[in-house]
Amino acid sequence: MKLELLLRNADIITMDPDRPSARTLGIWNGLVVGLDEDLDGLAAAEILDLGGATVTPGFIDAHCHTTWFGLGLAELDVSKARGLEELYGLLEAAGPASGTDPDAGVKAASWLMATGFSQQRHGGEFPDIRELDRITGERPLFMRHNSGHMAVVNTAALRLAGAESPSYADPDGGVIVRDSAGRPTGLVQETAQALIQQLILPYSINQIEAALERATRHYASEGITSFTEAGVGGGWIGHSPVELAAYQRAAANGKLHARAQVMPVLDVLHRLDGHGDDGSGHGPAGLDLGMTSGFGDEYLSLGPAKVFLDGSLLGETAAVSREFCSHGQKDNSGNRGYFQAEPALLRERIEAAYAAGWSIAAHAIGDRAVDLAIDILADCDATYGPRTMPNRIEHASMTRPEQLGRLAAAGIAVTPQSSFFHDGGDGMAASLGPERLPWAYRASSFLSAGVTLAGSSDRPVADGNVLRGMQAFVDRKTSSGAVFGNPSERLTPYEALAAYTTGAAAATGTSAVKGSLAPGKLADFTVLSGSPLRADRIAELDVLATVVGGRFTHNTLTALQHSS
Repeated sequence: MKLELLLRNADIITMDPDRPSARTLGIWNGLVVGLDEDLDGLAAAEILDLGGATVTPGFIDAHCHTTWFGLGLAELDVSKARGLEELYGLLEAAGPASGTDPDAGVKAASWLMATGFSQQRHGGEFPDIRELDRITGERPLFMRHNSGHMAVVNTAALRLAGAESPSYADPDGGVIVRDSAGRPTGLVQETAQALIQQLILPYSINQIEAALERATRHYASEGITSFTEAGVGGGWIGHSPVELAAYQRAAANGKLHARAQVMPVLDVLHRLDGHGDDGSGHGPAGLDLGMTSGFGDEYLSLGPAKVFLDGSLLGETAAVSREFCSHGQKDNSGNRGYFQAEPALLRERIEAAYAAGWSIAAHAIGDRAVDLAIDILADCDATYGPRTMPNRIEHASMTRPEQLGRLAAAGIAVTPQSSFFHDGGDGMAASLGPERLPWAYRASSFLSAGVTLAGSSDRPVADGNVLRGMQAFVDRKTSSGAVFGNPSERLTPYEALAAYTTGAAAATGTSAVKGSLAPGKLADFTVLSGSPLRADRIAELDVLATVVGGRFTHNTLTALQHSS
């Protein structure tokens, strides 16, 4: 047997408790075949001396929005603006003229698409729709909020949607924010975004494929070898009813530079009239041909069905048990957020999908939504049995102490994002108040309770850099330098690395092939300039190379010995 690639003189952190470290690693046919003494006497087609650089299992981002991120890379980025005047300047520079994207559809070409807005970067203020109208004229504007749960639009966009009138009724699970006179302010929340998005959607397969290539090239530069796309195909988070086809085309054309697990949103599941014993009588249950969670291969597969139960903490639309705190000029009297639909309807739809074989990933941010998610998922498990892929609660941002044991008992994995601490931590602290703040974005207490914790970013909602995410799990620092939430929730560097490797693999149901470097597992790994277990600042390490299935997707190792 001749190895395809032999790594030597490396500091290998395997994340395998049976063999925690190694110096040499061998790869054949895209798999790890051995470490250290396992490789004695074996020749290799290529030998790479890493000069003491650190190797870890490839990073896994268990919850992100890759198409959205990739599209945003080609849109007007307003995330760096500080102050509304600077924001207006960026929009003015884009001009009221029609767009020039040659790949855009006729509808999308005329829109001004912007991404990365957050009121927290502008002293808590939102743009004045009158100023937006002055800048954009009749060119419709859609500016995504970085939370994904709201957007800023102009009057031209509202007029096209037929939603300009003060008498226009808010959709279920959403709000067109209006002033005291009933005039729209330009802010559309939650499902109300779809009123505008339906004028732009769907994106073409070519556009989505190009977005996936842009996004996953970026992922590779940050050491990411696998990711889970948290919602495709429909709802306000999807971009096309044939979004999975764009993923398939990108994979076939070599434009998908990381392994993808794709969650269809629950909205696109529909009744399948199969045999009565198949659970098809439960309503919207599946995709055509009966595909469910796990369908696909090691490069592209279907994950759980994604369902939104509530909104966001940043937008103060999450379903919480006690009202948000009033702060600044914001009066939150009576505001406990809201569910995206009636709980009974959410339960009915989730049960129908679960009965058909789907695992469920429930977006639940407020503790009231976490209660609902646990109740439904635990009942589904008891009635229909466990699924091979874990059920998940996406974000699980607010969890009361008594909910920890219930999560563990139900075997539900969680994906809290440490990436929110820096930019959003101070704002969330003001919304929650000191009494509830210890419940926010837990980490250590999840692990202590036996809950599977997956590292993820929610990119582009927040920073997707894994090394910075690990740093945030370790120090929990906000932009003001405060420690967000309970300091005891900080993770050790090893636990932070585990979140993006073994933890994320467990949460995505792929532990058998990913998450650690052991014989028989996929040769997915990241080469770093130093050890995240010993570095003074994990965030300051460099990603030297990224390898997926033994193939380099990112490589800056030319300065190191590279011989055959």
